[in-house]
Amino acid sequence: MATYTAHYRSPNGDTPVSGVFDFESAHRAGSKGNMHDARLKMLESYGNEAVAWIIDEVKTKKANAKDAQLDHQMQLDFREEPEHKVRKRVKRGF
Repeated sequence: MATYTAHYRSPNGDTPVSGVFDFESAHRAGSKGNMHDARLKMLESYGNEAVAWIIDEVKTKKANAKDAQLDHQMQLDFREEPEHKVRKRVKRGF
């Protein structure tokens, strides 16, 4: 399952609330299943207070800087260069 970050906000009122929370889902970001998983996680975390809150957006959670650096690290190539074969000239046409 992938980890996602959801941004939520409360309806405009006396004390507006907004924030971010992380959750796991097997569905693609922004799909109905993913939004349902986000809603359930929000209600589990914040309880009845969060019933009227709206989930604005769901994004995939970015990897840690250390993990990202390891994934995209350049590698050195110590293989020998292949020998270039000379191509034969072929007479075409007349």
